Amino acid sequence: MSERGRGQRGQRPWSVCTSEMLGLALAGNGLDPDEPVLEFSLACSDLITPSLDRKPNTFVAVSCNTSEPFWTKHAQTEIIEGTSNPIFLSSIAFFQDSHINQQTQVKLSVYDVKDRSQGTMYLLGSALFTVKELLQDKDHKLHLTLRSAENERVGTITLVAWQMEERRDQRTPVSRLPDTINGRTVLSVDESLTESLGVRAKYASLCKDTFLRSAFGGTMSRMYRFPTTDGNNLRILEQMAESVLSLNVPRQFVKLLLEEDTARVIELEELGELSPCWESLRRQIVTQYQTIILTYQDTLNNLHNYKGPSFKASSLKAERKLEFMPTNLHVQRMRVQDVSGFDHTYDLVTIGAPAAHCQGFKSSGLRKLIQKFEEAKKISALSSSQSIVYIPQDIVRAKEIIAHINTLKTQVSYYTERLSRAAKERSSNGLERTLAILADKTRQLVTVCDCKLLASAIQALNAARPEYIASKVSPSADAEQVVLRNDQDTLLAKWSGSNSRTSLHVDWHEEEWEKVWLNVDKSLECIIQRVDKLLQKERLHSDSSEDMAQNDQQGGSTPKKGEWSEALYPLLTTLTECVAMMSDKAKKSMVFLLMQDSAPTIALDLSLQYRRDVVFCQTLTALICGFILKLRNCLRDDGFLRQLYTIGLLAQFESLLSTYGEELAMLEDMSVGINDLRNVTFKVTQASSSSAPDMLPVITGNRDGFNVRIPLPGTLFDALPREIQNGMLLRVQPVLFNVGINEQQTLAEKFGDTSLQEIINLESLARLNSYYEQFKEVLPDDCLPRSRSQTCLPELLRFLGQNVHARKNKNVDILWQAAEICRRLNGVRFTSCKSAKDRTAMSVTLEQCLILQHEHGMAPQVFTQALDCMRSEGCRRENTVKNVGGRKYAFNSLQLKAFPRHYRPPEGTYGKIET
Repeated sequence: MSERGRGQRGQRPWSVCTSEMLGLALAGNGLDPDEPVLEFSLACSDLITPSLDRKPNTFVAVSCNTSEPFWTKHAQTEIIEGTSNPIFLSSIAFFQDSHINQQTQVKLSVYDVKDRSQGTMYLLGSALFTVKELLQDKDHKLHLTLRSAENERVGTITLVAWQMEERRDQRTPVSRLPDTINGRTVLSVDESLTESLGVRAKYASLCKDTFLRSAFGGTMSRMYRFPTTDGNNLRILEQMAESVLSLNVPRQFVKLLLEEDTARVIELEELGELSPCWESLRRQIVTQYQTIILTYQDTLNNLHNYKGPSFKASSLKAERKLEFMPTNLHVQRMRVQDVSGFDHTYDLVTIGAPAAHCQGFKSSGLRKLIQKFEEAKKISALSSSQSIVYIPQDIVRAKEIIAHINTLKTQVSYYTERLSRAAKERSSNGLERTLAILADKTRQLVTVCDCKLLASAIQALNAARPEYIASKVSPSADAEQVVLRNDQDTLLAKWSGSNSRTSLHVDWHEEEWEKVWLNVDKSLECIIQRVDKLLQKERLHSDSSEDMAQNDQQGGSTPKKGEWSEALYPLLTTLTECVAMMSDKAKKSMVFLLMQDSAPTIALDLSLQYRRDVVFCQTLTALICGFILKLRNCLRDDGFLRQLYTIGLLAQFESLLSTYGEELAMLEDMSVGINDLRNVTFKVTQASSSSAPDMLPVITGNRDGFNVRIPLPGTLFDALPREIQNGMLLRVQPVLFNVGINEQQTLAEKFGDTSLQEIINLESLARLNSYYEQFKEVLPDDCLPRSRSQTCLPELLRFLGQNVHARKNKNVDILWQAAEICRRLNGVRFTSCKSAKDRTAMSVTLEQCLILQHEHGMAPQVFTQALDCMRSEGCRRENTVKNVGGRKYAFNSLQLKAFPRHYRPPEGTYGKIET
């Protein structure tokens, strides 16, 4: 290591107690804002209470006095019950934004809590010290006497500062470990946490990393030190951050919807003149679209005018102006470092259940609404006598044909222009290469247009023109005939009956349509032949240079400038015109087909689509956040990247919604929104600059499929495998597991219906198994992360299957096993409840403690204390403040009796509060 490098990091910055070095110690690690500039742990001993018949329930409040005349509360520990010698697991950390210095005074106030549920407490005693005193002590340890308000001694408080050591490869031998407090070992911490990339740490800081900072902000941090089974300690950094994508994604998404629906209206208007009955139908549809377009415009204006925080508080979940924004979206991170010095990062995204709160849940959620809509459409089709009825596959095919025509027509136009340019430049190679591509794209377009569905739709559109006069023949028992004729042709249309799918049998030669696409074929063939002749002539000309020279002298056939352009121009013009005519006819016929299909149920269709758009936008925002985090953290993980471009990303959503009342409808909404994520693909590109706006995701596409482009800074983009760099589309496999845990779920289990939960879990189990089967077929096991678990993935999947099929009430094993499978399959985790505030906090903290115990050897005897510590003093407690202004989880003691034991918060952290 260079001398400069040593100087920047410092081996033990406070070991030499000069003013300069003390200043350096408090300047912190400039490389990593996640690192505290000062961190210490606390323990009390021999606490004396006025009441000798009970031992105190204590916590320590830490206040600072830097330059102000008043004390400012900085942090507090968790409450430890029933002991005079408490050892606190939550450490006190001062980060760079704390602005402490050597002269900063710190007051430690020890409180005895008499009643946690009521919050009654009294000050047992306090002690003061300055930061300078702590850093100057050779062991970085202070033993302070606690004194009551009456200045009586009430016990001792000990604090130990945790050091930032430079030892990387060497490990401190056990015989040389520092002191202990009440039997608890104090360990030094390896500075490798400051590495954002490299062999040892594949970690990117939420506060420092340029790419992550473009998407995330408002990061909140908490520090803990938990003992392990082998007598060491785990260093845990818990973080929670908001995302600007909560607003950025809805803005982009609504703009795309607006453009899509506006284009739909334009397509309908461009159908041309229609007979009166069809014209009336078109006007009805256009009117419905114009109404919904105005709604999207208002929504977009509201989103652009919004000036609030970059997350939507749970209290605003029913705010119409913000309904496309996800509720209380945050990223939750736990970063663990053990004695080996390696750090491990666990990320998940928390989001209030994606649902259409503004539209309410009285008419049920999306799942049932879609079912009702499909039934209404069938009834409408059976009772309809004015239009052809198309099966769902026809509608899907029609949308595909329109998309293919739009794409291929643009490509044909582009390569026609390229061919013309190559002809002007007399580039033989360019002409040959471009012609091959043009021929391929044109033939693809012809193939798309040469189908029976298109041919029948064209006839139907022709029959809807004003020049056709329709007259009904007497109906028969089996069928009815409609004769449609004009001056030139007679079209006989036969319906097979009003109670079956109608199919149009046209007793009219399809020569007109065939002529259109055959003309395209012939035009292309003419160009190919002419280019062949030109190239052949060019080859002959170059091969006989002597003859060419002789011809020059005799005034013979010297190639003229522009000869190729002149020869190809009329042919290219003809091809362009024929392609335009074919594309126009084909597209209009498909638009007319879709118009016929949507006409009977257009109002219900658009209302349902709007709800689906709202739900999907919230879900998509969460997915993009999760993808960005996972991609950034795994840039050096070749196994994950290979898995990503081979079988796609696993996105596992955990829901704690009940299947009773409104939450049942929310679950219906959420399940459809997550299912729709299968139509999302990602593409990673190189960012045009390192400024934050240029690194934000860009969404393109329409409701049939959205693509999310993720721009990476050049240095990060270069780390990607060639397949991803070349623009390979990255797929998503979403799964949702739901287990209701509250008192409403108890009602559902006893008096209601839990079938939706069972169906969702069974569907997701099948998808999860399918994803793992795909993995086994094409990828080796070493693509997956290592785990200390003794249970292999196939066994975990088997256990999950058993639990899903067991139909056991509040079977939270489903959630735990699904989460572990997701992590071990390199997936992205999402956790939801109604507001992502209370039940979500219980789930997130429980998952963190389970990970610490199973993967990092946290001592089982401190599991409950660690869990209570995170719930009482961790980031999720602050999440309640951000949402409703109070540090209380919205539970009451009666509700909590219905909760599974591990999902109950500690006393004093919950109470009545508006959510």
